Amino acid sequence: MPIKNYLKSEQKINLQKALKEEKNAEIRERILILLLLNDGKNQKEIADFLGCCLKKINYWCVHGDPENLESLKDQRMKGNNIKATDKYVELLLETVKKDPKELGYEFGRWTAKRLATYLEEKTGINLSSSQVTRILKRENQVDIWAKYSLEDKWNKKKRKVFKKKRIFSNNNKNPAE
Repeated sequence: MPIKNYLKSEQKINLQKALKEEKNAEIRERILILLLLNDGKNQKEIADFLGCCLKKINYWCVHGDPENLESLKDQRMKGNNIKATDKYVELLLETVKKDPKELGYEFGRWTAKRLATYLEEKTGINLSSSQVTRILKRENQVDIWAKYSLEDKWNKKKRKVFKKKRIFSNNNKNPAE
């Protein structure tokens, strides 16, 4: 039989306040479990009321600490340990804007892998090229290119003749072929 009003009045007020302010639905549900338990409901009644399994109610009745709302978060909610600090992101954004030749490199354009390598040398933080790409996308900086542009080396007259020949040959193809 559950013990009614086992929470101190301060604990109950803090839980009620947290229930109103918490944005995460799972945490609100866990707070509600503790409040219903304090109200004298047994675990089966709480499970029926909330529409969840008894195992979940059992777990949070034991592991939920009304004094410490952080205890209501599970490991998945704490998130990954983010390696890229604000300083790292700032340096990344500054580096992308610079020409690699200014920094002493022979290549003319940045790739995500080259950026990751350069920033690892500067900061000691090792990120993969896909992580660097994600950061750049998040910061709306996706103008890096993997290859050189050869447009400035084209012979414009020959290029124009080639395009005309190609368009002409594509238009004159037999559809039955």
